[in-house]
Amino acid sequence: MTENCEYAIQVQDVSKIYRLYEKPIDRLKESLSLTHKSYHRDFFALSNISFQVKKGETVGIIGTNGSGKSTILKIITGVLTPTTGNVRVSGVISALLELGAGFNMDYTGIENVYMNGTMMGFTRSQMDEKLPEILEFADIGDFVYQPVKTYSSGMFVRLAFALAINVEPEILIVDEALSVGDVFFQSKCYRRMEEIRKQGTTILMVTHDMGSVIKYCDRVVLLNKGHYVAEGPAGKMVDLYKKILANQMDALEEELAEMNDFSGGMDGRGSKAAGETDESEGSSKERDADGSSKCLSGQEVLSEDKNQGLMKDKISINPNRTEYGNGKAEIYDLGLFDERGNLTNLLLKGEYFEIKERIRFFDTIQAPIFTYTIKDKKGADLTGTNTMFEGADVKPVGQGDEYEVTFRQKMTLQGGEYLLSMSCTGFEQGEHTVYHRLYDIASITVISNKNTVGVYDMESEVETVLRKGQEHEKN
Repeated sequence: MTENCEYAIQVQDVSKIYRLYEKPIDRLKESLSLTHKSYHRDFFALSNISFQVKKGETVGIIGTNGSGKSTILKIITGVLTPTTGNVRVSGVISALLELGAGFNMDYTGIENVYMNGTMMGFTRSQMDEKLPEILEFADIGDFVYQPVKTYSSGMFVRLAFALAINVEPEILIVDEALSVGDVFFQSKCYRRMEEIRKQGTTILMVTHDMGSVIKYCDRVVLLNKGHYVAEGPAGKMVDLYKKILANQMDALEEELAEMNDFSGGMDGRGSKAAGETDESEGSSKERDADGSSKCLSGQEVLSEDKNQGLMKDKISINPNRTEYGNGKAEIYDLGLFDERGNLTNLLLKGEYFEIKERIRFFDTIQAPIFTYTIKDKKGADLTGTNTMFEGADVKPVGQGDEYEVTFRQKMTLQGGEYLLSMSCTGFEQGEHTVYHRLYDIASITVISNKNTVGVYDMESEVETVLRKGQEHEKN
């Protein structure tokens, strides 16, 4: 590998292979075998991974559990040796990997600070200068004089991160470490990361927090099961990651092919521009001029979709949901669509999304009502609507008829996990009647890079005016 001064990190064709044995004795049998008989199978934690990180860049590595994210970080930092391939690093690395890495549990906090500083190449006098800033950032009080084995996980991560981020690193590598600290400390760490980022520090981070990925990363590398998938702008890579989470591998391959086909009419991100619709989906999508929530329904829009499979097969559905009704109707399919038309359980705060349900009827109903409700994990209703509230034009139905209903709205809930319920109801002889109801049928994960106070965002616009005092003006 040739060194390029433009790059802080160069990873070329890196593989990490582990030998897995059925029984411990098989390892001995293999080592003593005169015929070199193999008793193991190879497990590829990483398979021919290549990417580069420019100096001053903030790059995220994302992927599901078992994708090899932590393994590649350990190889870059020298904790692990690759089976094949090369890694070249240009600059002093400060790494915050899993809790406990690089710390001696029997040493005090201060002793660990000096020991790790020495390992990073700093002299005792240099660490003397940095110590006050490290201790102020960690803010764990007199516990710095106690053995770290007595620390809580929160105190441990405070000290470890304070050390990693306050030694003026040229390259900062962080692996999910911030998920342990409380929200206030996480905010403090991200502010500090933003400061050193502006100073030109290269940052390589692994996290499952997609909001942080979108907010902080200049570029993202997507891995899956030890294989390199793609790299590019954060928003685009998060879209691809959502397809992997929903097991939409065919759709993922199609999108990767489109990204490599520059004649496909794509925008600069390699996907449909936000706000475009895909007419091939056969849905009667409409938009209010002011972008407000709108319910769309129609009985003649289903024929084009019947041969495309069920929407619910492409998202995560609750196998233990509760459902009931009198059997006159059935919600036989449902889907969640993000602003780019992707079927997914992951939605971005601030973007428009659609909830779609398809209902089959087995009897005559004069005025069916279609609903959805979003609840928090404790079961409290947060929001929802129905076709009656929205004033939708819903016509009488008979046996064999089908309806497709699409609710379109902007996601203003805070980042977090939610539950979706839906139903088909109506009134018969003045009594409310449930034809089919699905409780907690699907999960919704909202990804946010700005959470405000409470359940939802008021989308406030802030204006500030500073008026100088007279004494200040004289000076």
